[in-house]
Amino acid sequence: MDGFLIAFAISFGVIFVAELGDKSQLMALTFATRFKAVPVLIGITIATSVTHLVSVAVGYGLGASIPTGWIALVAAVAFLVFGAWTLRGDSLTDDEEAKAKRAGGSAVVAASVAFFLAELGDKTMLATITLAAQHGTLSGSVGVWAGSTVGMVAADALAIVVGRQLGKRLPERAISVGAAVMFFVFGGWLLVEAVPQVWGEGAWGRFFDALGHQGLGWAALALGVLAVATALWFRARAHRDRGERRLDVARTPGSPAWWARALFVLAAVLGFGAPVLVALDVLEPISVLARPAVAVVGAGLLLLGFAVVAVSMLQLGTVWRRSATEAGQAAAGDPEAARRPVLATGGLYRRVRNPALTGLIVGCAGMLFMAPTLLGVLAGVLIVVAVQIQARAVYEPGLGSALGPEYDDYRRRTGRFLPRVRAERTADGEGDRTRVG
Repeated sequence: MDGFLIAFAISFGVIFVAELGDKSQLMALTFATRFKAVPVLIGITIATSVTHLVSVAVGYGLGASIPTGWIALVAAVAFLVFGAWTLRGDSLTDDEEAKAKRAGGSAVVAASVAFFLAELGDKTMLATITLAAQHGTLSGSVGVWAGSTVGMVAADALAIVVGRQLGKRLPERAISVGAAVMFFVFGGWLLVEAVPQVWGEGAWGRFFDALGHQGLGWAALALGVLAVATALWFRARAHRDRGERRLDVARTPGSPAWWARALFVLAAVLGFGAPVLVALDVLEPISVLARPAVAVVGAGLLLLGFAVVAVSMLQLGTVWRRSATEAGQAAAGDPEAARRPVLATGGLYRRVRNPALTGLIVGCAGMLFMAPTLLGVLAGVLIVVAVQIQARAVYEPGLGSALGPEYDDYRRRTGRFLPRVRAERTADGEGDRTRVG
C-alpha cells in the first residue's frame, strides 16, 4: 500500500506540473468553449486513462517503444480536419438543438479521440513510462497510472474552468474562429514534431533543400492564389448582402478611388509575378531572406492576413444582411434608407476601422517572405500606398459624409489599421491623441 501511495503522490505532482501550459491544457480550454464541461472532462478522463495504462504497461513489462511518428501524423491531420469543420460551422434544427442540449456523447467522443491521439508520444506519456519503470512493482505501477491520470485531469480541469468563463463573455462566432485557429495550431505543431520521428532528424532541412527556391516560388504562388480566392469569395458573398448600399465617392479616372484600384491591380500583377519568376528561375530571391524559417513565417503571415480579410468580410456581410430588414421597414418614410451605408462596430471592427486592409497588408508581406525579391518589395510598397489611399481618401471621407457624427464618434475610439492605445482628443480638449494605427 505504501508503494501505491508514494507512486500516486509522485506521479500526480510530476504530471500536474508537466501539464501546466502544455498543449493538452490549451486543447481542454478550446474544447470547453465548444462543448459542455462535463462531457469534455469525461472524454479527457477516458483518453488519459487509456493512454497512461499503455504507458504503464510499456514501463512495467513490455520494454519496447511505441512507434509514435505515424500516430502523430494521423493526429496532425485529424486536428486540421477538425479545425476546418469548426470553422465551417453547423446549423441545427430546433429538434436537433434540443437533442444536443440533452446529449453530450459527441463531445465525449471528440475529446477522447483528440486527447488520445495528442498524448501518444507526448512528453506526458514518456514521463509516465519513466515513472512506471522506476516503480517496478505491481502496486507501484497502479499508483503511477492512477496518479498520472488524476494529475492530468486536474490540470486540464483548470483549463476547462477558464474556457467556460471565456465562453460566457465571447460571441459564438468569435469562439468558433478561435477554436478553429487553435486546432490548426495543434495540427501544425504535431506535424512539425511528427516528420522528424518518421523520416529522421534533419527531415525538414532535407525537404527544404530538395524544394529549393523554385519550389518555394511555386508554393508561394499556390498558397497566394488559394488565400486570395478564398478572401474574394467571402468579399463577393458580403457584397451580395450589401444590396443597393454604396458610398457616394467619385470613381472617375484620376480620382482617389480610381488610383487606389489601379495600384491594387498593379501590385497584384507584380506580387503574383514575383513568385512565378522565382519558380521559373528567372529571378533570384534576396539572399538574406532566402531561408526556410523565413518562408515558414511568410506562409503563416499569408494565411493569417487573408484569414483576417475573410473574417472581416464575413462580419461586414452579417451587418449588411441584418440592416436590410430595417432598411425595408424604414423605406416607406425614407426612400434613401435602402441605399444609406451602415456602420460595422462589432467583431474586428470594434477596435479597428479597416481590418480587411490590415489583413491584406499582412498577407502580402507573408507572400513576399515566401519568395523575397525586389519585385515583391515594389509590390508591397504599392499595396501600402493603395491601402492608405483607400482608407484615408475613399472609405473615411465617404462614411463621414454619409453618417456624420455617428462616424466621427466611431473614428475617435478606433484605429485606422491597428487598435488605438488611447482615445483621440475631442473638440473640448479631453482625451489624448497618442494611438497605434
